[in-house]
Amino acid sequence: MAIVNNMTSNERPAVRKGEQTRAAILDVALEVAARDGLEGVTIGILADRLSMSKSGVFSHFGSREELLIATLKEYEVRFLNDILKPAVTQPRGLSRLKAILGNWFTRLGHENEQGCLYISGGVEYDDRPGPVRDELVGMIEGWEKELERAIRQSIETGELREDTPVDLVIFELYGLALGFHHSARLMARNNGSDMIRQVFERILNQYQRVA
Repeated sequence: MAIVNNMTSNERPAVRKGEQTRAAILDVALEVAARDGLEGVTIGILADRLSMSKSGVFSHFGSREELLIATLKEYEVRFLNDILKPAVTQPRGLSRLKAILGNWFTRLGHENEQGCLYISGGVEYDDRPGPVRDELVGMIEGWEKELERAIRQSIETGELREDTPVDLVIFELYGLALGFHHSARLMARNNGSDMIRQVFERILNQYQRVA
């Protein structure tokens, strides 16, 4: 069935402008969230930063809760683009898994001056049930599934042992990311990038198949 586009030529520029404004709001929301956490993202602050009225910002999201969820969704898109998109150029298996982990930890290194929403958001919302927490949990579960897929592909290619405990490896890698974030952000140590790569290589090496 053909889809009829009833939008007039006058309406199309308005839609594009609305999309551009929404994108600009989310850009600023991500900046604020990286610095001040999700709790720092308010309609008023975004309106001030963008020289908009509060009602103007509100009209694009409907509520602060919807704004926070949209901010998380935008973060997820950028997170996965930075990590997975370059990695898929590597062959399936250990090379791709290492590329994913390398990209992840490189991004974490860049975020340490501001913050990772998966980590900071987890601290803010770990005991606060509701749609924002549900969105964050879903995002992190989705990321864990991507790690699981890459690990299982490495098992299928024969590069990791068949008895590799996938859930344990994911837990170890996620714990490594949390430790890296804590060391750099709280302890202000600058040797984390080298150490984290050494540790994730050691984690993978213990499960590699011996020829």
